[in-house]
Amino acid sequence: MMLLRWILVLVIAFFAGKLISKLKMPAILGWLIAGMLLGPHAAGLMPQSLLDASWYKICITWMQCAFGLMLGTELVWSKIGSYGKALIVTTLTQSLGTFLIISAVFAAVFAVQGVPLFLALAFGGIALATAPAPALSIVQEFHTKGPVTDTLLPMAVLDDIVGIVVFFSVNSYIASRVSGGAVPLSMIPVMILLPIAIGAVPGIAAGLLLKKRPGKAGTLAILIAGITATAAIGLYFNTRVFTNITLNYMLMGVSFSAVFSNIIPEMHLDYVTSTFQPILSVSLLAAIVDLGAPLDYHLIVGAGLYTFIYIAARAAGKYCGARFGAAIMKMPATVRKYLGLTLLPHSGVSLVFTGIVCGVLQTNAPDLASIVKGTIAAAAVINEIIAVFAAKKGFQLAGEIPDRQ
Repeated sequence: MMLLRWILVLVIAFFAGKLISKLKMPAILGWLIAGMLLGPHAAGLMPQSLLDASWYKICITWMQCAFGLMLGTELVWSKIGSYGKALIVTTLTQSLGTFLIISAVFAAVFAVQGVPLFLALAFGGIALATAPAPALSIVQEFHTKGPVTDTLLPMAVLDDIVGIVVFFSVNSYIASRVSGGAVPLSMIPVMILLPIAIGAVPGIAAGLLLKKRPGKAGTLAILIAGITATAAIGLYFNTRVFTNITLNYMLMGVSFSAVFSNIIPEMHLDYVTSTFQPILSVSLLAAIVDLGAPLDYHLIVGAGLYTFIYIAARAAGKYCGARFGAAIMKMPATVRKYLGLTLLPHSGVSLVFTGIVCGVLQTNAPDLASIVKGTIAAAAVINEIIAVFAAKKGFQLAGEIPDRQ
């Protein structure tokens, strides 16, 4: 029954996306709203027991690895060579710029209100990472092409890496202040390098097999087997080896696809990605619905001052940081002006990071945990709706959405 419920939710979300598209808005907005309205906080067609079911988590894990292919297949050295240094610098300026702006703004607010200043670092650390699925779904739906798209796709991978390093460093510092447990700093390289290694091993095997051009059915079988192997190894490490950290499944999928993409000829890569397209579309749909389901729309009404400060400061950090980095690296004008708008989606990653910070704060500083949880939960709902419009507008202003769209 739970499986049928999930399938029904995905079907409803698909048609909600089609309806939204008729209004010249991104289909992802329909998927996100459908997930929220059919999730445990509203209609309950997708109850919490479904979201907590082991089989559901395994399916979502597989799909997270699967939509990593959309990013990994862009990491071909010959493609990103011209953007290499500029890409790294711009990623750092928009990520660290966001961290610094949010931390500074909340430090000023907390200084006035008597809240411990280290909590400002928690908001800064949570704000760094970008949820790539919403922007990727817009790229896929509207077939965007151009410098902004070419910069955004590999940046989504680098952004996650910077986010992991900064967030867990901050989390360890906060834990030392409240005497809670935390991930040791020595584990941060493991959280980055191990997912890459997990994806690389099946990626090598897939690349060697795909070089033989096995046809459509064979190509699909190789990709499905490779993603399944990647997800299975990741699940083993996350459930049997580590208990205090969670490895990033999307990063595993990115690594898997980046490896085989650099083994096979570039012309054949287009055939491989087009073959996988239907599965990628379903994976993105399921990932966005999963993103929306835990969001409580009631929080929009109860959103307080901290929530709006957080949304505004994060948007300023992402936009200004991206613009500054792109400008000093002399990237194309459209990248300087509009890349920041495509970096606003956030909620999935923010909720994971929020849970980790609150776990550290809950025992010794439950009042601080409540501030973080209430602020970010409300921001996740409001920001995600705003971010979808902003991301599409960014691609539109950059001239990367075909006129017919």
